[in-house]
Amino acid sequence: MKAEVLALSMRAWAPVFEKMKPDVQAYVYEAFYPEGWQIRQKADIETYLGIDDVQTWVATHAQAVLGYIGLRLHPEDRMGEIYILAVDPEYQRQGIGAVLMAFAERRIRDAGMDMVMVETGGDTGHQPARAAYEAAGYDRWPVARYFKKL
Repeated sequence: MKAEVLALSMRAWAPVFEKMKPDVQAYVYEAFYPEGWQIRQKADIETYLGIDDVQTWVATHAQAVLGYIGLRLHPEDRMGEIYILAVDPEYQRQGIGAVLMAFAERRIRDAGMDMVMVETGGDTGHQPARAAYEAAGYDRWPVARYFKKL
């Protein structure tokens, strides 16, 4: 299942990174992805899959992996975090992400948490994710992250 999740992740984020790159300062993008986004993303997903305190659920149909979601609990803040969410591009815009998010929210609520948080980028590539979270009733917390080339 790990190989399927990794392959799905690469397919799902390819259009995100393509649209994100022009929005990010070149020196920042190159610092984060010096060997290309694929190398970094693959390593990040492999690391994620090994984290003990992140719970992952996979949506499947007819033995095809449609998407997955990972959540982490932060009892000190009484908060659950949707740590990662990906839907195969072939199955996007069919409600799979919404079902996965609703499932995660129930798990978080059942764990006694009072709120759920999800993060995403403010760039063009992440616009569909922002729209999905807002459609699901999430409120945006304005955050600014600044970089300066030295």
